[in-house]
Amino acid sequence: ATLKVIDMLSGSSELPAKTMANALHFRTKMEAAGFDLVNGDTAIVPVMLYDEPLAIKFADELLKEGVYVIGFCFPVVPRGKARIRVQLSAAHSTEQVDQAVEAFIKVGKKLSIIS
Repeated sequence: ATLKVIDMLSGSSELPAKTMANALHFRTKMEAAGFDLVNGDTAIVPVMLYDEPLAIKFADELLKEGVYVIGFCFPVVPRGKARIRVQLSAAHSTEQVDQAVEAFIKVGKKLSIIS
């Protein structure tokens, strides 16, 4: 299976390009909505919340909206650096990315993270 994946990735740059396009799309919409994101050019987009209980509550509320993410808290990240870890992939459609952003905005407003 590993060799097959290596062959697939070696034969085309389509999947990595789509992954990065999805990450950029997500990042752009989230920043426009007012979320604080860790800078980077990767498929992993950390959404900073800084408060451990809030990060866990935020992740729980997103799950109710159909978006599965993990709240990262101490000791995984330093105290005061709690976040939601979002992993984008080539398997996500643009519509799914937009739905995730809409869920983040809904929960963000509910929990007074954004206005």
